[in-house]
This record gives sequence, structure tokens and C-alpha cells, in this order.
Amino acid sequence: MNISKDIKPITYLKSKAPDLLKQINETHRPVIITQNGEPRAVLQDPLSYENMRNAIGILKLLSQGEEDVRRGKTKPQEDVFANIEAILKEKMK
Repeated sequence: MNISKDIKPITYLKSKAPDLLKQINETHRPVIITQNGEPRAVLQDPLSYENMRNAIGILKLLSQGEEDVRRGKTKPQEDVFANIEAILKEKMK
């Protein structure tokens, strides 16, 4: 993978937008858009963006869970399942 192929100036985006979109959707690699030589934006295909957001969400949940364990905010598995069963039984009435 050659990252230099994935860095484009804003003028390239302006003149070659369809080609750039085709590249992004075929390779699923993001492209960094620069302005005056500085990175200013990242262009990414929708599926990769959604997958990244989902991964970040899962990582946040894992981090929160680890913090709960460190603080002792846990319950025995049997209690959790018993609580779920009680809620389901109540809803079925």
C-alpha cells in the first residue's frame, strides 16, 4: 500500500471528483485532501465510514465495560439472566 497515492490536493478533487469517487469506492481506502500542502479533509466511501463508526462504538462500549469492572460495578450472571426472565414473563402477561 502506497499512502502517497491516497493524498490529493484540493485542486485534484475539484477537477477529478468522479475519478476520485470511483477510486475510493473501488479500493475502500480513504483519500486525504490537502489545501496549501496541509491535510484538511478525509474522503471515505460510505461502507467503510459506517464500519469505522460501528467499530468505534464497540470500542467505547468495551471501554465503559472495563471501567465498570475496575469500579466493581458488576452483577453475577445468574442475577442478570433472572432479571431478564422476569421482565420477559411480565411482558407476556
